[in-house]
Amino acid sequence: MERRYWVYILASGRNGTLYTGVTGNLAKRVYEHREGLRPGFTADYGVKRLVYCADFPTAVDAITSEKRIKRWRRAWKLDLIERANPQWLDLYPTLYG
Repeated sequence: MERRYWVYILASGRNGTLYTGVTGNLAKRVYEHREGLRPGFTADYGVKRLVYCADFPTAVDAITSEKRIKRWRRAWKLDLIERANPQWLDLYPTLYG
């Protein structure tokens, strides 16, 4: 099985607080955010809704993309989410098919 790496954006709600991250195990990492298992920004601000994710073949590709998105203006991030997920649905339930 081919290993995939993920860039993801979590939100506290539609147009709410955003968090961009990178991981090699998307389902596990989002679960940790949702359950507040790791202290920090997402736990402090209630950022739990997976609103965007994209997979990459290598960790380097994913990290490069994450760093690029983190430098973007907020409006560009909102546009990225809106194009991929116009209703701002929580994508977490879709991770398990």
